[in-house]
Amino acid sequence: MSVTGILDRFPADALRPLAVELFDELRRLSFDGVGVTRESFGTLETAAQELIARVAAEHGLQVGHDRVRNLVITLPGRDADAPFIATGSHLDSVPHGGNYDGAAGVVAGLLAMTAMKQLDILPPRTVRLFALRGEESCWYGKSWIGSHALFGLLNAHDLARPRFDNARPLKAYLEDVGADVAAIERGERLLDPARLAAFLEVHIEQGPVLEAKGLPVGIVTGIYGNLRHMNVVCRGQAAHAGATPRFLRQDTVVAIAELIMCMDTHWARWLDDGKQLVITHGIIGTDPREHAVSRVPGEARFSVEIRADDDATLRGFHELLQQEAAAVGKARGVSFTFDEAIVNRPAPMDARWMARMEQFCTEAGIAQMRLASGAGHDAAVFAHAGVPTAMLFIRNARGSHNPDEHMEIDDFLLATRILAEALLAAE
Repeated sequence: MSVTGILDRFPADALRPLAVELFDELRRLSFDGVGVTRESFGTLETAAQELIARVAAEHGLQVGHDRVRNLVITLPGRDADAPFIATGSHLDSVPHGGNYDGAAGVVAGLLAMTAMKQLDILPPRTVRLFALRGEESCWYGKSWIGSHALFGLLNAHDLARPRFDNARPLKAYLEDVGADVAAIERGERLLDPARLAAFLEVHIEQGPVLEAKGLPVGIVTGIYGNLRHMNVVCRGQAAHAGATPRFLRQDTVVAIAELIMCMDTHWARWLDDGKQLVITHGIIGTDPREHAVSRVPGEARFSVEIRADDDATLRGFHELLQQEAAAVGKARGVSFTFDEAIVNRPAPMDARWMARMEQFCTEAGIAQMRLASGAGHDAAVFAHAGVPTAMLFIRNARGSHNPDEHMEIDDFLLATRILAEALLAAE
């Protein structure tokens, strides 16, 4: 018998049609012909919020918004004065993304709270579901905007960040949705972390580990930190492709390629030494106004992202990158200029909550494992704010940030069942 009894009575069969309906409707409203696109602080993220809000209200839950315009759904608890327990995730997506990244956590929270209503369970403390806005970094170069703003962690520079596809600043989009931009710009803390007993996030795994292990869910041990340069400029000398011999070239594309391969070699060595990290160059190219097959490119740009499970590894690999850039620049007669680094620190999950999640899975007869998250999540911001934080992963067969994301509804309902127990069992 579980602590609360909800594990034994969880109405999975009754909730299955609602889960399917919600995911189908989210896909329908944001299908872009390839995958789904729900732009951060845009019309389709708002439409997804409105869908969740409508269904929550239909099931007797309280619906509101905070000063960042995160959607907040509330189920009052027995002790209204006690710190509340929160769950949630995000509803925005990358362009041409999958339907479950973020949305699975929001829907799981909604269904867990709906189950409590259906079973006439009064939680010991108030439960709140957050649909956090602007989690995806692709739109403005900044991750976890909705949760960062809650804790006063955005500044004027962040608000001036342009959206990648139209250069309109984040501040304008915040104004569009009715956020308290003045308070956000002042760095005012809009949510006191002392008011939270815990933050629990359900999310699809964005890698293949659970699928490979044949396990429906996983308990997250920590979230990798990341360090990003959105725009690194390599400058050399443009020249005629036929008239400039190799020894006189200052070729920026070759220099960038050499730097990338140099760092790839270092990456392999650091992995061999037991370090946990990844490095990625997702954007690279010459100036489209100067593209020419017969031109040695005098300027090229690229991005770089480093992710690691601890600060020392993250910072150390970044320092190595800059050292190697200087060395390649000297050897090739080029220069590398790095823009301001965007840094998110690694975030360990709460040890007590990890143990509890394991216990709940054992009581329910659900096989699971512990694993780290290489992807970033809003949960990291809550953990950094001092809130006891935990994450539960759902098996995903086809990776993430692509239209082929896949989640079995049975796995999703198992995770929702565990979430419901956790929300009720908080001390």
